[in-house]
Amino acid sequence: MQTIVRVGVDLAKNVLQVHAVDAQGKTITNRAIQRSKFLEWCVQLPARCLVVMEACGGAHHWCRHLIRMGFDARMIAAALVSPYRMQGKSGKNDANDAAAICEAASRPQMRFVQVKTLDQQGMLCVHRLREGFKEERTACINRIRGLLAEFGIVLAQSPRVLRAHLHDILEDASNEVAGTARIALQRAFMHWQELDEHIHWCEQRITAHNKQDEQVQRAASIKGLGPLTASAIVATVGDFKQFKNGAQFAAWLGLTPRQHSSGGKSNLGGVTKRGDSYLRSLLVQGAKAAVLTGKHNQDPISQWAIALRQRSGWQKAVVALANKNARILWALMVHERPYEAAHISTRPTQPLFAGA
Repeated sequence: MQTIVRVGVDLAKNVLQVHAVDAQGKTITNRAIQRSKFLEWCVQLPARCLVVMEACGGAHHWCRHLIRMGFDARMIAAALVSPYRMQGKSGKNDANDAAAICEAASRPQMRFVQVKTLDQQGMLCVHRLREGFKEERTACINRIRGLLAEFGIVLAQSPRVLRAHLHDILEDASNEVAGTARIALQRAFMHWQELDEHIHWCEQRITAHNKQDEQVQRAASIKGLGPLTASAIVATVGDFKQFKNGAQFAAWLGLTPRQHSSGGKSNLGGVTKRGDSYLRSLLVQGAKAAVLTGKHNQDPISQWAIALRQRSGWQKAVVALANKNARILWALMVHERPYEAAHISTRPTQPLFAGA
């Protein structure tokens, strides 16, 4: 065990597969370990041993434990692990996955996922719950609308209209809604109200996060980034210095064009849509609002977005503004500067020769 320098771990609910190698890359062990005995096995590893796993459910929990034990625990995105599986797509199993993780971690250019803190994961739980409650609320509203349609009652496609007329419909004895259906629709409406209360609770927690965290306040000051988007991004990213520059941060969010270039000829497509789809959707939605209201603002970014919309179209202007907001956000967080709407960036001057 003392000759082990790197361990790849394939996580699962009950059994964890470990693949350990020495300094020459020779396999020392490749075995399955019960979840309850994994940390006991790790105690036998040498100090500062590199323990790597895929970034999946529970990975942040295990990494925090291993770091406290003195190990170098890291995570790799699943998409970066699969190319190192020697058996290819047809040979996917726990043992091969653990070996691929261990091999991927040995690459000097490998990119690792930063371990989230408990506070980060706690706030992300609020965001995930809010999104789930929103989906449930939409499903509940559509369910009520569909049940009413069975009795010949069709309303405008607006939750506000449905809420305004639902009580009168249930109390109107002249319509053809059956008695049992009235009771069922009343229960559905109560469920709708309960979901609204849950969403309101989540938004209160997000508002409190905005008031308590300086980074969230700085991010929310950008045009197109409200408190919701700012809270989600800060809770997800944590340390923005893990990205080399703003362009790399925008690429991590999936807001850069997909490339299929060869022979010196560039061929760019739509955005890659990599990374967290929740963050990307929030940035795009905020950019849509900023582009719509840009004609009322005279700051350079709003005017740039309006000109780009007239030149390239609505969708490209929205995505381009979302990309710009991501790069601005990175600069504000790394340099700890307040947002200035009228700021005009200038390219830094560099000497022509090293040491000049």
